[in-house]
Amino acid sequence: MQTDVEMAVIEILAAQLLLTPSEIAPDARVDDLGLDSLGKVEAIFALEERFGITIPFNANEPDLPDFDFASVPGIVAGVARLIAERG
Repeated sequence: MQTDVEMAVIEILAAQLLLTPSEIAPDARVDDLGLDSLGKVEAIFALEERFGITIPFNANEPDLPDFDFASVPGIVAGVARLIAERG
């Protein structure tokens, strides 16, 4: 069963990729989906707005360990952590 965060992540990625949410597997890797750097930034803005969080993501260095934007599970875990930290 999907959590609200997982559903939102998949919906936002799907919107950026012009896909339906059902076309994105819960364990999908972002690069395999074909999301470019602009799409990643737009998805981050959408997630920040949706959940009232600030995602520590540097588009110039996407592999920094502050936030794992490589896969759906990584994004979900990062967003859930930031929501919990926000209180």
